[in-house]
Amino acid sequence: MQYCSWRGYASTCRAMQMTATIPPERETGIRKFSNHQSFLDILNEMNDYAGQRELIAENMMMNICIDLTKYLQELKMERKTHLSEAKKAQQSLESTYKQLDSSKKRFEREWREADKAAQYAEKTDQDINATKADVEKAKQQANMRTHIAEECKNDYAAQLQKYNKEQSQFYFSYMPLIFNKLQDMDERRVRKLAQGYVLFSDTEKHVMPIIGKCLEGVAKAGTNVNERNDSIALIEQYKSGFERPGDLDFEDYSQGINRASSDSSLGTLGTPKGPLELLGKNRSKPFWLFSKKSKPTVTEDFGHLPPEQRRKRLQQKLDDIGKELQKEVDQSEALGKMKDVYEKNPQMGDPASLSPQINQTAQNMERLRGELNKYESWLTEAGRRGDTMLRRDTLREDTLSYRSHSFNNNGSTHEPYSPDGAHTDEGTPDSSQAIYTEFDDDFEEEEEELVAPIGQCTAMYNFPGASEGTIAMQEGEVFSVVEEDKGDGWTRVRRANGNEGYIPTSYVSISLSK
Repeated sequence: MQYCSWRGYASTCRAMQMTATIPPERETGIRKFSNHQSFLDILNEMNDYAGQRELIAENMMMNICIDLTKYLQELKMERKTHLSEAKKAQQSLESTYKQLDSSKKRFEREWREADKAAQYAEKTDQDINATKADVEKAKQQANMRTHIAEECKNDYAAQLQKYNKEQSQFYFSYMPLIFNKLQDMDERRVRKLAQGYVLFSDTEKHVMPIIGKCLEGVAKAGTNVNERNDSIALIEQYKSGFERPGDLDFEDYSQGINRASSDSSLGTLGTPKGPLELLGKNRSKPFWLFSKKSKPTVTEDFGHLPPEQRRKRLQQKLDDIGKELQKEVDQSEALGKMKDVYEKNPQMGDPASLSPQINQTAQNMERLRGELNKYESWLTEAGRRGDTMLRRDTLREDTLSYRSHSFNNNGSTHEPYSPDGAHTDEGTPDSSQAIYTEFDDDFEEEEEELVAPIGQCTAMYNFPGASEGTIAMQEGEVFSVVEEDKGDGWTRVRRANGNEGYIPTSYVSISLSK
């Protein structure tokens, strides 16, 4: 009945589930793979399975083990009482036997003295030299010894009768009664243990349907794995969008073309840009897509990524900005309505008290619109139009109509856009920048490792970092914050040497950059 292992098993499953928890910003991309989704489903099922085993362990501990332990203590006290009674009866019998033996020895001793006194009196009576007084004295002494011997005889007989009676009670009454009590106690112990067996069986039967469903869920998760779809999804996720490079033109040095003019004429002869042109000084080395290379510098427009990956990241960034802008629009509408209510009903509040919030919301909206324009421009350059522009026009109509209504009274008359949607080209990537991104042999997601820090944090407590994906920290250690807590209690940080991992948010003091 040792169920500690099940508690450890449940803790292990929860630790695996916590380790496998996907950050919200990556959850959508990860869950597209059926093997990843199946693994998460299996973890959930195993967590439920372990929970049922832990429930059995708790029921065994609370309803069976504790009750049996308490009952065992009672049986020990009862057994101790019965054995104490048996010991007292035995001691009483032994004491009676000692008295019997003492009276027996006394009777034996006195009888011998009486016999000696009788023989002496007879001898004195036959002695012709003895006086009459000596004869009388010897007879008196013999009579006295005989009387004492008779008393000892009677006492011995009484002690013998008493001992025989107690011995009979000891072996025919006291001990059988105690043995019967001990037998009854042991029978009750066995019955109590049997009841525990039945209760354990009932507990198992109660959770077996749930355990069966958990096992069915594990089997279902295994059958849901589609390796073909996972392979296609992985290709779709990491495809670069590059066109295959064309053939290189033959440079005929036998015609007297100098190297300088030949090199300078490559672009004018219409030779397509191939990998050799992008390798720079290392043209003598063959191009290999998965060769080792220093990590590219992360840019705001994601120009360091291949075209397809860049479009995805830009689209994701636009979606995030759109959600933030929509929140600010909703907040602005609420503040505007509240201001109208205060203006019509001054007793409910001062309309001027809402001005700082309205101005801050307006500034946030202007900033988000600027970022929206900037990323839409980059997405247009990356080759993605249509639904993004439609979303931009929709947001512009919604926000402009409200802004003209709610902010003219506060002096905030800045237009959110220029009519043509123009913006600066500061974020436009250089045309000479290499368009090939070479990956490591292990296909590491380098863009995630190079995310710019959003703040700093200082450790308030020690943390061992024993789970996979976490890092250890010491009190007072300073980290760069790479990713905020998404509500799961973990913050992603980076050390000065580049090591990254998750630490408990409650263990650190965080200061985010504004």
